[in-house]
Amino acid sequence: MTVDQTAVLTTYARAARAAHPALTALDQLSGDGDFGDNLCEGLDWAVAAVEARPVEPATAVAAAVFLDRVGGTSGPLIGLLFQELTRALSAAEDDWAGGVREGLAAVQRVGEAEPGDRTMVDALVPARDALAAGRSYADVAEAAIAGAVGTAAIRARRGRAAYVGERAVGAPDPGAMGLALFFWSLAVVAEPDAGLPAPEEVVPMPGE
Repeated sequence: MTVDQTAVLTTYARAARAAHPALTALDQLSGDGDFGDNLCEGLDWAVAAVEARPVEPATAVAAAVFLDRVGGTSGPLIGLLFQELTRALSAAEDDWAGGVREGLAAVQRVGEAEPGDRTMVDALVPARDALAAGRSYADVAEAAIAGAVGTAAIRARRGRAAYVGERAVGAPDPGAMGLALFFWSLAVVAEPDAGLPAPEEVVPMPGE
């Protein structure tokens, strides 16, 4: 079964909106509080652009939006992920594994983050590994979510959170949680009967 890119993107946009308050609260602990706004606005713009240009791959449209229009550190990095997904899915139908593998490589090349640095890489690496192992999309989502949640115990070494030191410890990295929602969206579209939790449960408010 081919996974519908447009459905994944629109599901991701809805999930981000549902989790927006929690993403904002998490970013207020570790950054300047705009990650939720940037992610939601970028996805809303991307969905609108896909509706205006339905013949283009949704991942290609999203890549252009995040690379060209979305601010913050995370916007261009998410754009790189979508860019590599576009290449992989254009070369081989449903090669999400290849796209995530190359997307992770691009994110690390530009952002220079490693696993354990408390960044979106901590969600991308377990997702890449689960996809490479041929696991179900639900398993991939759960691996990404677990990786993102695990950042709560990490003192940041990269990104804006590195400047706030211990203040962010105890709550997961918003960028990692935002990327985990992407894999949640992929799983919801590909395996709608998997019984995954709601976005608000994936990204709870700090302290809950």
